[in-house]
Amino acid sequence: MKKSCIVITIVLLCLLVVSLSLTLLQKKIPIGSRIALVRIEGPILDSRDIVEEIKEHTRDHSIKAIILRIDSPGGAVAPSQEIYEGVKKAAAAKKVVVSMGSIAASGGYYIAAPADMIIANPGTLTGSIGVIMEIPNIEGLMTKIGISTEVIKSGRHKDMASVFRKMGIEERELLQGVMDNVHEQFIRAVAAGRKLKVEDVRLFADGRIFSGEQAKTQKLVDELGTLEDAVQKTAELVGISGEPDLVERKEKTSIMELLKNRFPKELTDIFPTLRIKFLYTP
Repeated sequence: MKKSCIVITIVLLCLLVVSLSLTLLQKKIPIGSRIALVRIEGPILDSRDIVEEIKEHTRDHSIKAIILRIDSPGGAVAPSQEIYEGVKKAAAAKKVVVSMGSIAASGGYYIAAPADMIIANPGTLTGSIGVIMEIPNIEGLMTKIGISTEVIKSGRHKDMASVFRKMGIEERELLQGVMDNVHEQFIRAVAAGRKLKVEDVRLFADGRIFSGEQAKTQKLVDELGTLEDAVQKTAELVGISGEPDLVERKEKTSIMELLKNRFPKELTDIFPTLRIKFLYTP
């Protein structure tokens, strides 16, 4: 009886070791015909999860290519730039294809630019290459209800863009300078990602939006098609015959994730801050 228990224990340990070994080796040994699908949906408020997901798929040798399904009007500048860099690094290691949904505008287009191929639906809203900063002014309301503010500052521009007073001419010029600089960064990023001349991109980088068909004529999009078309095209690019195995993270369902990705704009702007955004806001 004792001998049998020892044998069973050894067998179970062996099975455990084999299972762990296969799990560890899975990401180092190409298995099957796997393509990763990364969904980027809603306003871009943070880059950490998306960049990490792209990194994981880039390091995984069983993943032959990455598809980015973008359905976003854009968002904050820094997260958009961080995702752009993540996509750029991934594209240097393996094929990256973008599939555009209903909208991939402003920051949503920015993050698509470094991909090897961009596929949009004919009616996708895209483009909107521009930068926006919204600064509310409640000076009139404060005066009406008899409330005033006292500001103590160490520099004359420390309260620049305050919501409690009108913006001065010099302040507007300073902020416009910042906006123009960030806009130029956007133009250069699109030109580099799409392998276009900066001067050519600048011609339509005035915030205008395009349909998928229009974007194709401007060389902002390579082909027209659905997500299914993008999957098939990606499979062809990496030599996969037949139906590829799509790898996708489970949809985020936690309350914090839902709040982070789909928090209404009206609520996020209750307490205004000085923010520059790659955001299409009709």
